[in-house]
Amino acid sequence: MTARSRSRRTAPRGAAYDLLHAVHVDDAYANIAMAQILAGARLDQRDAALATELAYGTLRGQGLYDAILSTCVNRPLDRLDGRLLDVLRMGTHQLVAMRVPPHAAVAESVALARDVAGEGPAKLANAVLRRVDEGGDLAAWVERLAPGDSVEDLALATSHPAWIVRALSQALSAHPPSPRADDASLRALLDADNAPARPTLVARPGRMDATTLCQTPGVAPARWSPYAAILQQGRPEDLAPVRDGRAAIQDEGSQLVALALAAVDVDGRDETWVDLCAGPGGKAALLAGLAEQRGSRVVAVEPHRHRAELVRRGMSDRHEVIIGDGREAIVAGRADRVLVDAPCTGLGALRRRPEARWRRTPADLAALGPLQRELLSAGAEAVRPGGVVAYATCSPHLAETDLVVDDVMRSRGDLDWIDARSFVPAGIPGLGEGPALRLWPHLHGTDGMYLALLRRHA
Repeated sequence: MTARSRSRRTAPRGAAYDLLHAVHVDDAYANIAMAQILAGARLDQRDAALATELAYGTLRGQGLYDAILSTCVNRPLDRLDGRLLDVLRMGTHQLVAMRVPPHAAVAESVALARDVAGEGPAKLANAVLRRVDEGGDLAAWVERLAPGDSVEDLALATSHPAWIVRALSQALSAHPPSPRADDASLRALLDADNAPARPTLVARPGRMDATTLCQTPGVAPARWSPYAAILQQGRPEDLAPVRDGRAAIQDEGSQLVALALAAVDVDGRDETWVDLCAGPGGKAALLAGLAEQRGSRVVAVEPHRHRAELVRRGMSDRHEVIIGDGREAIVAGRADRVLVDAPCTGLGALRRRPEARWRRTPADLAALGPLQRELLSAGAEAVRPGGVVAYATCSPHLAETDLVVDDVMRSRGDLDWIDARSFVPAGIPGLGEGPALRLWPHLHGTDGMYLALLRRHA
């Protein structure tokens, strides 16, 4: 990384460029890096919102924007200076997808290119972005580059890798949310991945209720979880309930997963709840609050020390955090409820993780599959007969959901399905035929969550 790799500008475009650079060069996670960059830039609320849209919108649209740029540059994009390419992508986003006057988008991009890459790249940026502007708006470019209805055209039009479009299509076809679901629902799902999502908050049981949380300025009720609220403006870290731990950031779908596990009946005692994949601790904290109200305790297992510390911060001393591998026999046969929130591709959370769609590949499925099966098997070993194990992913991919659960159930023979749809609040539409719970961004406004509830019998 050269001394001029990052922008010295503190304006929104400079902060947005710094995030793109951190993602592409430092392999940073956008949601974590953005908070640090905004804090360092000291932007006001309006400029911080602009910087976030510039950066996140550019990351989401990267596939389409690269296709547009390929028609405007006389060399392969991978031969461009990476700093210049990030500036061009962000300039393209402003020209085709935002209401930024073309002269401002081009002039600011040229100045940014000069700042981070030098005079020569700045001149190239000026020429390339003028060609982009001549091509028209987003609809015009899509009509030119992806006019058909093939998977490849749909992938380009919505800026998704084609393999992800195929996977989401297969998941919707295998488990349609309603009898009338059709191809239009796939387009709606892909469009939902590209719609910015406001932060969802959770009022932690025993510390705060959602009604009180919603009295905070800028906070409104959510749709499904009785503990959820939507932050309509501002930043979560600016809220007193978030700073003092009475509330936290947690997607409403994740809340519903924890609530369903806590709501299902178990045979006999109900004393020990286990989270085998607890980091960074959102579901463990919600389960801990619910468990305390019943006199139960949570044992949270997390292999990484720094993530285990995050888990510990969300729970009282009544509960236990173990630094260890959830696949090991840590609480064998003693748990009454077990959550296996398995590591996955995160294809259900693309709207919140804009860079994830470009980082994941089909090879990740092959690497994650054995781990997911081993963790679910360990969860089944940890729960006692009569108890319940929940298997959850923030991915709808069939290879991470149905196939994992079917394989483990078939290999063991001591697990029975429970209809998970029965243990979420009434009135949620589009839950399909069950017995697994499937939540979709375009239908429920949540991340794409999957939940299987299984009871172990003797």
